[in-house]
Amino acid sequence: MSQDVEEVPLLVPEDLPAGWQMPDPTPIDPETDSAAIDAALKYEKWVDPEPGLDRNLRSGHNDGRDGRWFLIQHVPSSTRVLLRLQRQYLLDEEPKGEVRITGIIYLPEWAGDPVASPMLRNLPTSRIEAAINRRQFAVTGATRFEGGTMTMPSGRVLRAEDVMKPLGNPKRVADFYEVVALQHTRLVDDGEPNPTARMAELNRVPLSTAQGWVARARSKGLLPPGRRGRAG
Repeated sequence: MSQDVEEVPLLVPEDLPAGWQMPDPTPIDPETDSAAIDAALKYEKWVDPEPGLDRNLRSGHNDGRDGRWFLIQHVPSSTRVLLRLQRQYLLDEEPKGEVRITGIIYLPEWAGDPVASPMLRNLPTSRIEAAINRRQFAVTGATRFEGGTMTMPSGRVLRAEDVMKPLGNPKRVADFYEVVALQHTRLVDDGEPNPTARMAELNRVPLSTAQGWVARARSKGLLPPGRRGRAG
């Protein structure tokens, strides 16, 4: 079943590439410490390049109040990094689901030591964001339509009513496996006992083809793992 976007954790250990970890226990509590870190950094202020012209962010900017700081650690070097993660939405709007890194702080293994320059260049921010958003999409995708439409990773705009239409050729359709995940999730949410078989009927393809689509969507992180002993 899909979840409300704000119920999905922003970061879990599985989102991190090999060689990175979330310390356990962590000295940073994202829920209780993030506001204080933002305040100490004057995060809500826009610092103008001209001295003396600091201003508050305007309403057209992304709303920064719900960002959370997480501590991760590079295992080989013990370098620690604080990442600020936040779902993207403008002031006075609802969160849309996409998570971006909105702040980075590097800390050496020992206080006072220099931060190695390779760490500044090689933090895998894009891989971390991609892993987070694959997981977010897997559990929130079916609920992320705003005004009846959703912007897919390719930039294509998908209408909610088009999710259940035949999917077409995976080699020619942009975001094909993302739509496979949406269609499968919609069927599960509707109580379909065998969603993959129903997808085969809707798309006029053999069951084995639909099973291959769903398996590929799972391997890409767009659907959660299937439950053992459950059809579809």
